[in-house]
Amino acid sequence: MPNYDYDLFTIGAGSGGVRASRVSAAYGAKVAVAEEYRVGGTCVIRGCVPKKMLVYGAHFAEDLVDAKQFGWDIGETKFDWARLRDHVQNDVTRLNGLYTETLENHDVTIFHERAEITGAHEVTLANGKIVTAKHILIAVGARPLVPDFPGSELGITSNEAFHLDELPKRVMIAGGGYIANEFAGIFHEFGSKVCIVNRSDQLLRSYDQGLRDRLLQISLMKGIDFHFNTTFKNITKNDDGSLHVELDGHDDMDVDCVMFATGRAPLTEGLGLENAGVETGKIGEILVNEYSQTNVDSIYAVGDVTNRVQLTPVAIREGQAFADTVFGGNPKTVDYGCIPSAVFSHPPLAGVGMTEGEARNKLGSIKVYQSDFRPMKNVVAGRSERGLYKMIVDDTNDKIVGIHMIGPEAPEIMQMAAVAVKAGLTKSDFDDTVAIHPTMAEEMVLLK
Repeated sequence: MPNYDYDLFTIGAGSGGVRASRVSAAYGAKVAVAEEYRVGGTCVIRGCVPKKMLVYGAHFAEDLVDAKQFGWDIGETKFDWARLRDHVQNDVTRLNGLYTETLENHDVTIFHERAEITGAHEVTLANGKIVTAKHILIAVGARPLVPDFPGSELGITSNEAFHLDELPKRVMIAGGGYIANEFAGIFHEFGSKVCIVNRSDQLLRSYDQGLRDRLLQISLMKGIDFHFNTTFKNITKNDDGSLHVELDGHDDMDVDCVMFATGRAPLTEGLGLENAGVETGKIGEILVNEYSQTNVDSIYAVGDVTNRVQLTPVAIREGQAFADTVFGGNPKTVDYGCIPSAVFSHPPLAGVGMTEGEARNKLGSIKVYQSDFRPMKNVVAGRSERGLYKMIVDDTNDKIVGIHMIGPEAPEIMQMAAVAVKAGLTKSDFDDTVAIHPTMAEEMVLLK
């Protein structure tokens, strides 16, 4: 048997890589991890965690206004972007330390530098050191895509949005997905004038049509502009530092910041996959089987780099399944069906299972139950903003095949609703459940 330096060498210390490394070490494997930036990955360092902190901060914009209707005299308010930005980054640093500590507590060796695959069982670190391993796990994640046109380098992505020196007064966001809509809400609530430029005619294509329409309606009412069927031609810098944007499908515009939220691509460039003969797909994604194994028996990949489902909880499950399979003696795969997801827009939306359109196309005979209501808090505050909950049911067996909602705390409610859909519960099961009153969630057991 060959004598390797490690049983497992993981490239990338994000959510999937950390889980896989920690659990593998707990099974008794000798593990090393290489991370060229900070331990924690996209989610913790430059993604869902700091973004959710900005979302929390943005909610105060409306809460402070609404407080007056609830008897509170707040007085004059002022938002300090730098203070929030720095608090968020301080917490990111704290989390980076905790993730590092977790690995070290499991005796995982951490190389704080880039690693390149140079063989089926070999990686070469940035300092030139060659390390061998029985198994190599690739968990390097993905990167934001930036369109290729003149002046695109003058824009930013979500990576840079967390580090802005000051809030731009006018923000143009390219894209129609969850990142675009989330940052549109964040910047708007902080006082920026926001417009979304989207090359297609719709937002959030994977979500239910009713929710998408409702979010668009509310966003327009709040003052966010949308330019559909519009593409970029050119960006140049004005003398005052602002940006002049030439568009195809809309008049030219001057803004202070252009942010690209146009998707994410697997981060496989310069990884050395060709040195071991690892196969990749059309956009550079690493091709793997149901056990996250590549065409090279000793090399595996989990998380966004495989482009299966680009969600942090999925990467974590893939990392766990890898460790269970390779080092735990318990082969495990990940079930990609019925994955709940959320968009932390203003208001947030969430969904699980089939949309109404998908269910009609696949099942034919369905029933749709919904509640279109104004949350109590909005009533007292004098806001016209309405929530919408939808339940999609297979008419042949009463089984719930999809739940979709938009409104305050929708993602929090959806987590438990997703359990019900995953478990195959029926509409009658919901009807038989006593409501908690008064709550927004009670609408789920009162749908007619």
